[in-house]
Amino acid sequence: MNYLHFDVGNQQAGTVVQASLRGSESDVFLVDRTNFSKFKRGQSFKYTGGHYNRSPITLQVPQTGHWTAIVIPSGRVEASVDVLG
Repeated sequence: MNYLHFDVGNQQAGTVVQASLRGSESDVFLVDRTNFSKFKRGQSFKYTGGHYNRSPITLQVPQTGHWTAIVIPSGRVEASVDVLG
């Protein structure tokens, strides 16, 4: 599976993470370490996010911990992820 991932580090619950996409619509998921490992192994995983065709996308960190943003494009896409606070 073709995907991009962005380590956003340790974040407090409520922190806002913003993904910007240029190109095709994409799935954008925010996952903790455990669920990123499950995603990489092809197992079912829990996430915040979904399928988006407009940018920017803002996601809120649901609980304090280490987080990764995953972008799964439907086609060609350029993506960036920023922590807004």
